[in-house]
Amino acid sequence: MFRENFNELLSFLAVAQERSFTRAAARRGVTPSALSHSMRLLEERLGVTLLTRTTRKVVPTSSGEYILQNIQPLFDEMETRLSYLEEFRSSPRGKLRITVTDEALLYFLRPRIADFLKKYPEINLEISTDMRLVDIVEEAFDAGVRLGEMVTQGMVSVPISPPIEFVVVGAPSYFATHLPPKVPDALTEHSCIGVRLPTYGTLYKWRFRQNGKDIKFQPTGQFICNNVFATRDACLDGIGLAYIPKIIAQPHIASGELVMALEKFCPTHAGFHLFYPRHNQNAMPLALFIEEVRVK
Repeated sequence: MFRENFNELLSFLAVAQERSFTRAAARRGVTPSALSHSMRLLEERLGVTLLTRTTRKVVPTSSGEYILQNIQPLFDEMETRLSYLEEFRSSPRGKLRITVTDEALLYFLRPRIADFLKKYPEINLEISTDMRLVDIVEEAFDAGVRLGEMVTQGMVSVPISPPIEFVVVGAPSYFATHLPPKVPDALTEHSCIGVRLPTYGTLYKWRFRQNGKDIKFQPTGQFICNNVFATRDACLDGIGLAYIPKIIAQPHIASGELVMALEKFCPTHAGFHLFYPRHNQNAMPLALFIEEVRVK
C-alpha cells in the first residue's frame, strides 16, 4: 500500500504546507482538479479524512496534522540522504583495495596513482602487492591487476598496459662460459632461473613460438625464486638465463649488463589487465580509477 500512496503523500504534504490546492498543484506540476482527485483517493485508501476543505482555504484535519508532523520529517531525511549522491558526484569518496603484482605497480600504476589521488582527495587507495592469483571477492579486494592470461574467468577485464614482450636474457659473465642458445630446445643445456608460482606451486613455463607452433619450456637450473625482480637480479649476477618482461630487462640490455637470446622465438603476451566482479559494490571510486589507468 505504501508504494501506491507515495506520490499521494507527497501531494498531501504540498497541500498541507501551502493551504491551497492551486499553489500545491503548481508546486507538484499538476492541475488543481487532478490534485483534488488524488487527495480523495488517498483518503479512501487510508480510511480517514486528511483535509478540511472550504471555499477559501484547505487545512489539515487532526489525521492530516499527524501525517504532516510524522511523515514529513521522513521525506526530509530521504531527500537529505539522496542529496549525498550529488556530493559523491561532485566530490567522490570511498576506499579502494587493489591487489597487484610488483611489476604492474612499478611500471603501469605508480606513474598514475599520484595524479589520481590529487584529483580525488576523498578516495583512499590501498595497494597490496602479491604474486598469487588472489580471490578478490574472498579477500575483499575491489579489483586486481594481473597479466591478461591470468585473469579469472567471469571477471570484467580492462587493459591497463600495452601487450608485454618477454625476453630471454643472460649476463655477459654467464655467456663467457656458455654459448647463447640458438633455438628453444637448446635451453636444456643451460641453467635457467625458475619462478615459482605461489598459487599452484609450479614453475612458470617459458613460452615460445617456433614454426607456427606455441612451445612451453619447463626451466631447470640451480636457482628458483618467486619474484620477477629477484629473477632479474640473479640473472645480472650471472647465475643463469632469465625469462622476464622486456620492460624490466631493457635498461640493463641498453647498458650491456644483459644480452638477449632467442629474440625471434619470443612471443608477445597479453598486457596487464585490471579485473573486478560484474556486480562491484564500490562502483564509483573504481570507475574513476579505471578511467585513470586504462589504456587510452
